[in-house]
Amino acid sequence: MSESSPGPLVAIENLVKHFPASTRLFARPSYLKAVDGVTLSLDRGETVALVGESGSGKTTLGRCVLRLTEPTSGTIWFDGTDVLALGSADMRALRRRMQIVFQDPAGSLNPRMAVGTAVREPLEVHRIARGKAARDRVADLFEEVGLDPSLTSRFPHELSGGQKQRVGIARALSIEPEFLVLDEPVSALDVSVQAQVVNLLTDLQRSRNLTYLFIAHDLAVVRHVATRVAVMYLGRIVERARVVPLYDRPLHPYTASLLSAVPVPDPTVKRKRIVLAGEIPSPRNPPPGCPFHTRCPHPLKDARCTTDEPALRELQPDRWVACHYAENPMEKPAP
Repeated sequence: MSESSPGPLVAIENLVKHFPASTRLFARPSYLKAVDGVTLSLDRGETVALVGESGSGKTTLGRCVLRLTEPTSGTIWFDGTDVLALGSADMRALRRRMQIVFQDPAGSLNPRMAVGTAVREPLEVHRIARGKAARDRVADLFEEVGLDPSLTSRFPHELSGGQKQRVGIARALSIEPEFLVLDEPVSALDVSVQAQVVNLLTDLQRSRNLTYLFIAHDLAVVRHVATRVAVMYLGRIVERARVVPLYDRPLHPYTASLLSAVPVPDPTVKRKRIVLAGEIPSPRNPPPGCPFHTRCPHPLKDARCTTDEPALRELQPDRWVACHYAENPMEKPAP
């Protein structure tokens, strides 16, 4: 492992991913702007949560960071290394240090491969261990993620959803990474299992000093795992802050609307929801000005919002907001 560089472990600068979207012959080229100029950093050992509705670009951003999807432009630094400048051999070596846990544990496993073999495969591909040493390492990994080593011979369909996700976590950890992209790691699981997997991820982070990019739409889960939160809307970050200030007083109306939907753990308490009108616009044809203006419930919204795109600016230390009226935030609905 190379000597660590000073500064953040992961630094993303003005990252863009546009997918070609033309469907007709000789039509004017058009693009789906999945990620549209994102800047974000992650310090060693911290969890940064990336939240937003489906279609906001969260998963695409996570895949771009690992170069599972090639970005259109921008820069990604990992421990001082320019990730996008690496050739295939160097990128393969770097993958030992950065891995992903997918949303769908069943879809991420080969149904014809025993789960122990799936976890052992990265060890052999990266020439870390073979034979009995690899089998022993897999057994240790199963125990570390809370699985009985006797399950290594089972196939995915023989395991529960929570067990399959633990296998996915064991596979990601098998090559001793420092950074994990967790792409909605508990959203496909039963509520009763979600807390167990979240607690497991927290314990693993402490014991291994892991850095997480935690992609989620459930802000109730995020509050318990994240150090900082970045809120995405239509391919852009609209608010970025540490967890407590963001939850206590959201400055962007989109963040306020998301937080108003978080359930209160008291059935006798009713919270006033901020209900957004319409659906998230198509990233193929985003609106001019502020991307959120077509749904924004802010009482100060005016013509400026439809023409001038707000910059992501730092209003307070480590508190960034892209809203013309962030100094006059909407009141967070009281429970």
